[in-house]
Amino acid sequence: MKRKSVKRILTIFAALVIVLVLTGAVAMAILQMRTKSVLDDYSSVYQNEKYQTPIMIEGVDVIKQDVSCGYAVIEMFSRWNGGQVSEQSLYDQYGKVVTSTGKAFCAEMNKQFPEYTTTMCKYLKNTELIDQIYENLSDGIPVPIEWAALYDDQWTLHYSLVIGADIPGDKIMIANPYGYYEEVSVAEFLNRTSFEAYEDMPLFLKLGFAFGIFEKNSIFRVR
Repeated sequence: MKRKSVKRILTIFAALVIVLVLTGAVAMAILQMRTKSVLDDYSSVYQNEKYQTPIMIEGVDVIKQDVSCGYAVIEMFSRWNGGQVSEQSLYDQYGKVVTSTGKAFCAEMNKQFPEYTTTMCKYLKNTELIDQIYENLSDGIPVPIEWAALYDDQWTLHYSLVIGADIPGDKIMIANPYGYYEEVSVAEFLNRTSFEAYEDMPLFLKLGFAFGIFEKNSIFRVR
């Protein structure tokens, strides 16, 4: 190969690297601004008359996921709804996991539960997130969420199901498909839905958030 051709290839490659680095840097900067925008002051919710009545959805059986957290949440929702959808039936249908992103999870919820309309609400402010969850629970329906969760000692991106809220008592109740019910404070809940709790997040996941593959402060409204 001629020296000029090699030089031209190296120049193009260097230019592509610079473009990718700059694109990534801009995306990360936008992500920081979007994250900051959702972290509003939520202290007023504790005294807000609207949230004074604790709500608990009965009949949600927690399971321990075998295939994926997305499939497990759909199975838990199906059991609560009197259906027969399971992790295994979903895997048998597709031969793979199709709920790795929020958009795909939302689409699968709509497919499996046509009697409801599931809408993904993303990058909600803290106060909006609490309000949306409380309203959905008030309708008598559990709320699928995306959040950070610990598996052993490792943080993960995870789906779970909100089954109750006692705002004055500072409690959010979760059916976690790692195999247990979980009760967390409002502060911890929001720290995890915003993924601020995710310590030492790998770069590829940060880029996933930056480029919109994953979302923060997101819930799936089911009506």
